[in-house]
Amino acid sequence: MVDSRLVKMAETIAGYSLSLKPGEQVLVLASVPALPLVREFYVAALKAGAMPFLRPINPELDEVLYRLGNDEQLRFVPASDRLDIETCAARLAIRGDENLATLAGADPARLAIGRKARKPLLDIFMERKGRGDLKSCLTQFPTNASAQEAGMSLAAYADFVFAACFVDQPDPIAAWKKLSAEQQRYVDFLNQVKVVRVEGPGTDLTLSAAGRKWVNSDGKANFPSGEVFTGPVEDSAEGRILFDVPTLFQGHAVESIELEFRSGKVVKGAAARGNDMLQSALDTDERSRYLGEFAFGLNYGITRPTRNILFDEKIGGTIHLAVGAGYPETGSTNRSGIHWDMIKDMKQGRVLADGTLVYENGRFNV
Repeated sequence: MVDSRLVKMAETIAGYSLSLKPGEQVLVLASVPALPLVREFYVAALKAGAMPFLRPINPELDEVLYRLGNDEQLRFVPASDRLDIETCAARLAIRGDENLATLAGADPARLAIGRKARKPLLDIFMERKGRGDLKSCLTQFPTNASAQEAGMSLAAYADFVFAACFVDQPDPIAAWKKLSAEQQRYVDFLNQVKVVRVEGPGTDLTLSAAGRKWVNSDGKANFPSGEVFTGPVEDSAEGRILFDVPTLFQGHAVESIELEFRSGKVVKGAAARGNDMLQSALDTDERSRYLGEFAFGLNYGITRPTRNILFDEKIGGTIHLAVGAGYPETGSTNRSGIHWDMIKDMKQGRVLADGTLVYENGRFNV
């Protein structure tokens, strides 16, 4: 018997997150373990009159490529990948891997070759999304691998995922609309702010958001969501910040990241664990040391890290910054082959907006 929450999840993504219309081509990217959700979404998309098509993802083949492929093979990007992202009206990516450490043994320098080769596709994705030409959603199907990484049983992790997505509630769409209205208050306030200063343990960072747009992430581009974000002025970040929430990047565990900025650029970076991965990522290209995003996590229903950025960056009482590509809809002009979200717990920190204290101990006071 199909879990009714899974059906609700698929229907909410199709009807709310992507708002599918008759005739729209919908690209679905998913690995084999996520097929139960793929099937339910396929049903929902067909009922909406859309044209869904699946592109399977197999991380095991990526591991073979990075282990055995030469540089030319690492740079190869199928023409169909570019065509898909150029022509689809909507895109759903479903995470659901059986092994989150598939690429843990891959050489970070070789991973960088692949990231550089796929940068044009990321550029197209960001630009189309920013113009409103592409509706996109990223979500998670519960698997044993993700449950184990989170330190939970599969049943407990499934409960966690469904609760974070509000699909355990009678009317998930109403719940998302309620959160959207709450977050819009912060967006309206932050859109008037020019200078943001973040203070906390190991952190004193100033950046400019002048002329930039804050975006209300309310369960559409990410499912679940619960954040507001912008693209900082590219040359504005000054100071240092300690990211204390562990993360996974391309299968590599990275912890306690410290970054120092001058004129917007990371001039010094170190990680207590996964430092080789950090250095490789920062050196991906000429814009990977600049910020593409600054955000507040506002989903207070997500209370603990699970080493899954889709959930962890939304934890209520956190902020996150991303080095690399920024979202054009915010006004960001940073283009890069990476977008790496790094998270800081702010329950012992504060944020000043144009010199006024507006956020303390993980909560806004505006």
